[in-house]
Amino acid sequence: MGYPLRTGQAALWLACSLATPATFAAIPDNLHEHPVWLTLGHYHQDALGSGFTSQADDPAFFLSENGKTSPEAELQATLEAIRQPGGGDDHARCRFPARDAWLREQLDLPNTPVDCPAYDEWAETLNTEKVTLVFAASYLNSPSSMFGHTFLRLDPPQDDEETDLLLANTISYAADAAEHDSELLFAYRGIFGGYPGITAIQPYYEMIRLYNDIEHRDLWEYTLNLTQPEVDTLLAHTWEIQDKNFDYYFFDENCAYRLLALIDAARPGTDLLDEVSTHAIPSDTVRWVRDAGLVESIHYRPSAATSVAHSLDSLPPEHRTIAAAVANGYVDVNGPEVRELEKNDRAQLLDATYDYVRYQSEAEGWPREHAAPLSHQLLVSRSQIDGAEELPKVPEPDIRDDQGHDTFRLRLGSGQMAHSEFTQLTLRPAYHDVLDPPAGYRTGAQLQFLRLDARLYHDNDELQVEQITGVEIRSLSPRNPFFSPISWQVGFGGRRTDTGDNRVLTPYLEGGAGGSWGLGQNTQAFAIATADVEIDDDLRRGHDFAPGADLGLLHQNNRFSLLAGAKTKAWIISSQHRQDQLYAEGNWHIGREFSVFAKFTREDHFDRYQSTWQAGLHAYF
Repeated sequence: MGYPLRTGQAALWLACSLATPATFAAIPDNLHEHPVWLTLGHYHQDALGSGFTSQADDPAFFLSENGKTSPEAELQATLEAIRQPGGGDDHARCRFPARDAWLREQLDLPNTPVDCPAYDEWAETLNTEKVTLVFAASYLNSPSSMFGHTFLRLDPPQDDEETDLLLANTISYAADAAEHDSELLFAYRGIFGGYPGITAIQPYYEMIRLYNDIEHRDLWEYTLNLTQPEVDTLLAHTWEIQDKNFDYYFFDENCAYRLLALIDAARPGTDLLDEVSTHAIPSDTVRWVRDAGLVESIHYRPSAATSVAHSLDSLPPEHRTIAAAVANGYVDVNGPEVRELEKNDRAQLLDATYDYVRYQSEAEGWPREHAAPLSHQLLVSRSQIDGAEELPKVPEPDIRDDQGHDTFRLRLGSGQMAHSEFTQLTLRPAYHDVLDPPAGYRTGAQLQFLRLDARLYHDNDELQVEQITGVEIRSLSPRNPFFSPISWQVGFGGRRTDTGDNRVLTPYLEGGAGGSWGLGQNTQAFAIATADVEIDDDLRRGHDFAPGADLGLLHQNNRFSLLAGAKTKAWIISSQHRQDQLYAEGNWHIGREFSVFAKFTREDHFDRYQSTWQAGLHAYF
C-alpha cells in the first residue's frame, strides 16, 4: 500500500514549509495513516472507534504532546523537528533516525548530513551485517520462560564464524522487574501489566550463559534474509525505542511481540503483528517469521544440560553406573573399575564424567572442594589416553520447536456421565498438554491457559460450563543416577464439583510435587503428592481442602500418547470423605493438525460409583 506524492503537491508542501515552518497544510492526505508510519510509532487502531493509540508508554518517544493518540500530530511535530537546523545527539534527526529517513524518502526531502555522534558510534560498535532471530526453548521452572523466549542477534561480518558470533550483540525486550520480586509476583504483574518493558542491548555470550548454560535451554538460531538497508532500518528503529518504556504483558505484548514490530519496521509489508490475536507465543512467532519467507538458514545450539545428558546416554548402562559412582566420589578416577575398561570406553567415560562434574559445579553449585580436584583428576587421566574416539556430538532434533503443532486447540467430542449423554466443546488458546503431539515440545511438559470446557446435556438440553482453566502447568522430568529433578504441577480456575446434592461450578487451586522415573523409551511413571482447595458458598463451610496423591504412567510418541493412573483425595474440612478415581486417556495423532482422543474415568465420590467417557477430535490452529 503506497501513498504517492504528486510533483505539484511536493512543490506546494516545500513552499509552504519554507514560508511557514510550523504549518504543514500540504502534507499528503492520510500520510499519517501509512502502514510504515503507524509501525514506526507503534500505533494500533482503537477497539472502539476509528482512532489510533500507540503502545509506547514513554513520553520521550513522542515529539507531540498528543503523539500517543494522534499519529497525525506526531507526524507534523516530527516534520517540524527534523527541519530544524543544526545537529547533535538531542536533534530529532539523531533521536529518530528511522522516522527521519522514511519521511525524507516519502517527501523527497534533501538528505543533508547531520552530526549524530552517539548514534553513529552505537551503530559502528554493533557493526551489523546480518540479523538472526534466536529462540530459547521453554523452561517451566520460571514463569517468565514457560513459553520460551526470543531475541535478535546482530551478526557482524564473519571471518571466524564461531568467535565473531559469540562476541556479537543482541536485542532483547523484557520486563523491567525488580531483582527481589518473587516468581509469583513476577507472574502476576507480567499477566496484568505491572512492569514496564525495556529494549536492551546485551552481548550474545551473556545470553548463552543465561539460557544455554544455566537454564538448560536449547537455542535455535534463525538467520534472517534482510538486506543491508533493511538491517540498517531495524537498527535505526531499535535506537528509537531503546530504553523507552512499553507496558509488558506476559501473553501478548511480550519479548516476541516487540521483535515482530522491529522486523515489520525493517521490511514493510511483512505485517507479522497482524498474526497476533489474543497472545504472542514465541514458538508461534518463529513460525510466522518462517512462513513469511524471512529465514535464510537455521542452526541448533544444544544447552549444556542437553550436551551432558547426551554424553551420558551415549555410554553403555554399566558404564553410566561407573560414571555416577566416580562423580559422587564412590569410585576413584584411577580405580580398577575404570582401568579395566577398553581404551575407547575408558576415554569416553572420563569425558562424560568430566562434562557432568563441570556442569554440576556451574549450574547446580556443587562444592568447589569436591568438583575442582575431581575435575583435575579426570583431565589428567584422560590426557594419558591417546587416539581414543571422542563422544558423539549432540544430534539436531528431527522436529524443531517451530515445527510442532499449533498452540490453539479446538476439541469437539461426545460422551456420557453416569446415564446422561452430552456433547462437549473445548477451546484452548494455548499451549500444550502431555497428550498433544509431542514433537517440538518438552517431554512431560504441560502448559495450558484460559481453557474453556462447555457441555450440552442431551436429556434436558442444558448448556453448562464444565471447567474454566486459568493456568495449568505440569512438569514430569524423569530422575536418574545423575539428575534428580522434582516433578510438579499447579493449576487454578473453576470446575464442576459434586457437593453430594448437586454439581456446582467452584473456584479451585491445586498443586503437587513428587518424582518421575523412566521406564524405557518414551514412557515414565510418576508419583505426585497433591493438595486441592475449593472455595464456594455451596460448600458447607464455604471452602474445602484435600490432600491426596496421583500415581500414573505416561507414554508419548509421534503417533499416539497415553496417560493412565489413579488419584485419591481426602476432603477434610466441609465434607469429610474420600474421592478416588481411575483414569485413562489417549490421543491418536494425525499429523500436526489433528488428533483423535478417547477418555474414561471411574470415580468413587460420596460412596457413589460413577463412570464418564468421552471421544472426539482435536484440531490445532
